[in-house]
This record gives sequence, structure tokens and C-alpha cells, in this order.
Amino acid sequence: MGDTLEFSDIYQEVKGSWNDGRLRFGRQSVVYKSSKTGKVDSIPAAELSQAQWRRVCLGQGIKLTTSTGHIYKYDGFRDTDFEKISEYFKAHYKVELSEKELCVKGWNWGTTKFSGPLLSFEVSDSPAFEIPLASVSQCATGKNEVTLEFHQNDEAEVSLMEVRFYVPPGDTVFRDSVLSKADVIQATGDAVCIFKELQCLTPRGRYDIRIYPSFLHLHGKTFDYKIPYSTVLRLFLLPHKDQRQMFFMISLDPPIKQGQTRYHFLILLFSKEEDLSLSLNMTEEEVEKRYGGKLSKNMSGSLYEMVGRVMKALVNRKITVPGNFLGHSGTQCITCSYKASSGLLYPLERGFVYIHKPPVHLRFEEVSCVNFARGTTTTRSFDFEIETKQGTQFTFSSIEREEYGKLFDFVTAKKLSIKNRGFKEGIKGKDDMLEDSDEDQHDAYLERMKEEGKIREEANDSDDSDGESGEYDSKASASDSSAEEGDSDREKKKRPAKKAKVVKERKPRKKKPKDSGAPKRPMSAYFLWLNASRESIKAEHPGISITEISKRAGEMWRELGKEQKVEWDGKAEEAKKDYEVAMREYRESGGGSSAPSKNRKFTYTLAKYI
Repeated sequence: MGDTLEFSDIYQEVKGSWNDGRLRFGRQSVVYKSSKTGKVDSIPAAELSQAQWRRVCLGQGIKLTTSTGHIYKYDGFRDTDFEKISEYFKAHYKVELSEKELCVKGWNWGTTKFSGPLLSFEVSDSPAFEIPLASVSQCATGKNEVTLEFHQNDEAEVSLMEVRFYVPPGDTVFRDSVLSKADVIQATGDAVCIFKELQCLTPRGRYDIRIYPSFLHLHGKTFDYKIPYSTVLRLFLLPHKDQRQMFFMISLDPPIKQGQTRYHFLILLFSKEEDLSLSLNMTEEEVEKRYGGKLSKNMSGSLYEMVGRVMKALVNRKITVPGNFLGHSGTQCITCSYKASSGLLYPLERGFVYIHKPPVHLRFEEVSCVNFARGTTTTRSFDFEIETKQGTQFTFSSIEREEYGKLFDFVTAKKLSIKNRGFKEGIKGKDDMLEDSDEDQHDAYLERMKEEGKIREEANDSDDSDGESGEYDSKASASDSSAEEGDSDREKKKRPAKKAKVVKERKPRKKKPKDSGAPKRPMSAYFLWLNASRESIKAEHPGISITEISKRAGEMWRELGKEQKVEWDGKAEEAKKDYEVAMREYRESGGGSSAPSKNRKFTYTLAKYI
């Protein structure tokens, strides 16, 4: 058995929504990385105290309990994974993976048990359902019932709003147990510190930021926001292009809400010249005990440095700053436009950040490819397109042509796939893959660029011939000028007139109408194999999407040997022969008699007289 076990397409429930990712069991820790946010959860192996194997809605699941009281649940395993995971846990973690059955009787009465941050409702000593108390947003009591309200996740198709439990009148133990672990934001006590009248770009306005031990409170003239530190994913400190201002960006998941608007990023703008002397509302002993030297009771410096230092200590996350990239103007960002607004694009060490409307953060690991395209309005700029693995495309337009070299070198150094070029280079060493390809790859974009280049060259040549002339001498005599005119007149008479230049404009080709009665074209070997293997792929990966099925099928087809593909090649050949016979019979019976004319018609337009 190896040192690690890795599983893909493992799901973790986050506030009612399933997020997929990769789970790795290592000797030192258990690591889970979310595909959506890139957030990494690391569980030290020494802290694992209990492991349970349970049947859940997405196949099989694992529930891990640590000695510190934390509970982690991961779903999406297969039945065959139990043995190797159980052996790995015994060998490396000294923990037995026990099987636990859930109660499916459907009873609505039982016993509630509090186990760390989890509320378990059990029937006959078997758990019927479990509620993560971190998902509870409010706990209200009535005469003989307690109502639990939950945080809502906009990405969940179905949301659970509340659950009500019957309790004996006057019993407050249940309510107190829930509130002790629930994620209920209450501004109790004094704030650690307060930053007054900070300029906020998203959401727009000026806000007072009150820093509490577990959350920060944005207080504005119209809106208030309370942001738990647990929802903060990343911190960014980015310099403005004018070198006089700084952006401080906070990435949030889930986002804060203002009506129907969702803000995934909180962006603050600071002036470098603005300084601040800050005094924390704590004693020096408390500051040292809680933050371990990261903060001191009295601090002074630039305002953006003070905000960044406090946020880094309380959120316990590193601050991302620009790397080695320098644009044509010597700054660490590129001026561009995204959608209808102008902003700044920052190429960072692990991704791209666009500020500010709307803010965008793209990690390299979620980028499928990038493309450098011609600007739509002028040749002095170009567009930079980023396509994600989910198929979403982000186009950053109106980038100055001088930035092309710097950006291209950066993308190449980060080993990101570049459209057209990456494809051409990649196929050189993949002749075996081309043997199984049923279609010839045609780069229409490259051909169109070549045609436009030829037209521009011809136009430039004609302009140069028209524009050639001698220097004008203002001191020349009238006789000289008249003589030159006479010579030029004689030369014009001798010179034969050039023919008018014409440019061929091809009419758009009409598509051949589809003959509904004709026999259906045969499928290739790959598609025959895919139709036979689709159900097995779905069974191995419950809940897999259509696009993921195609991706997984392509990987499996490439891994098949030539001996395994012989069967499907034979079937494809038989289908092709049957199609040819059926097509011959169809034509003999009079079908498909109408055929488009092979003569092509062109329209000639007079472009210019030379």
C-alpha cells in the first residue's frame, strides 16, 4: 500500500450546497481541496480519534471526528473503497473505520445528542439526521418548542429554512446548547478596534469598520453588514496603477447580500499618504495571549498597513500581493475593460485578479486556456480571453498593444495553455491519438487572420504606390516648375493606364438542406463505445454531469489499448458498410436527387482606381 490515497469527485456539504473536490489521505494529514473555491482543509493525522463509514445520498460517506471536537464529513465514495480505506486507517492512523447504519424509519420523535459542533437526532440509538450547528443563524423559543433557522445558500437548489423541536415548557437546556455552538452573530462587548470612514468600492460608499473577535461589522449610512471571519477565503493587497493608492480586497464565500445583489468581494481603497495611530481595546497581556505577537496594543503606520495587519491576525490568512510581473509602463497591473467598465488586471503568482466592476478572481488551476485576440474596434489594442474548465469565458478588452509581449511571456512562464499555438504544438507528439480521430481539426480563426493579413498587405502596397512623391522645394523658380510639369505630362501620356483593382467578395454559401428521409450516418468507433459505456460511467460516479461524462469518457478511450479498440473498429466498419448499402438503395429509389449546383457565383466590386 502506498503512502497516500487520493479520491476525486468527493463532495462536502457547505450550508446546504454540495461542493466537489479532491480528498487525499496522507501519513501526516488528511487534506481536502474544494474545486469551486480552492479552499484547503487539513486535518492532522495525530488528531483523528474516530472514523465512520455510512451510506448516504451520494453513495458512501466518511465521517471523521478529531480530538479537538471538530467533525468533517465527505461523501461520494464507492462500495469498493471501504476495504482499502479501512486498511490504510489501521496501518497509518491506528483508527478503526467502523460502519454505521442510519435510521430510515421516518419517525419524528427521538433523542437529541450534542457532539461538538453537531446536533444528532437519534431513533433507537441510530442517527436519523444531523444538523451542523455552524449552519444555524438563529434560535428562537416558544411556549413548548424551539425553532432553528439556517443560513441560506443562493447556489443550493432547495434550501431548508427552519426546523422545530418540541421541548417541555420551561426547559432552556436545549436552547442554550444550540446557541453555544451556533453561528449566531451577536455584537456583544466592545470592538477590538474601529476604522472610521473608510472608502469602499464594493459595496460602494463610506463605512465604519468595527473589528470584533469573530466577525467584522460594516456600518454605513444606509446598510450594515456583519461578516464572520469563517466566510473569508483570501486577502489581497494590490497597488493602484498611479502608485499613490492601494486596494485591499477581501474574498468572501458565501457573499454578503444587499437586496438581490450579491457581493463576493469587499474592496477598500486607501491613499498611501494617509497614516493612523491605532490602540486596541485590550490589555497587552490579552493581545499577546490571543494573537501571539502578530499584533501589539499600540501600533502606527499607513492606514492600509494597519487594516491589513489587523485582518491578517484575526482571519489567520496570508495576504496575497503582486509577484514579479511588470507591464510595459513599469506597473504590476494592466489597464483593460471587462464588460462595460474599465479597470485593472493583476497577473499574480497563482491567478488573475480584476478590479473592480465587477471584481473577478481566476485561479490558474481553474483556467482551461487563454487566447490573445484582435481588438474589435482598433488595431492598437488586443483582447485577452480566459476560458475556465467549466466553459465560462472572461474577455478583457482594450489592452494596449505594448503590453502584449509582457503578458505573453507571463502566460508562457506559468505554463498556461494558449489557444491555436498550444494546439499546434501539442499534436506533434500525439500521432497515436490522431489515428483514432474521426474528424480533421481545422483552425478557422487562424485562416481568417491570414486572409485579413493578405488584404491589409495589398491595401498597404497600393497606398505606398499612390503616396510616393518627391520633396517640394519652395525656392525653385517658376521656369523649373513649369518644365517639370511638362515632363510629367509627357510621362503620363506614355505611361499606360493601370487597370482598376477589383476585390472578390464571396457570397455566403447556402447550407445544403438536410434530407430527413436519407439514412442516418454511421457512428464512429468512439461513439459506439461511448453509448455502451455511458451507464457504467454514471454508476461509478453518481451525480456526474453530462460534460464530466464526456471528459471522463475521453480519458478512458485514450487509455484503451489497440487490442480493445479492434472490436469497436470492426463494429464501426460494419455500420459504415450498412450505411453505404442503405444509401445506394435510397438513391436508386429516387431519394436525394436534388443536388446543389457546383458552379460558384462571385460578385465583383470596383475597389479603387490607381
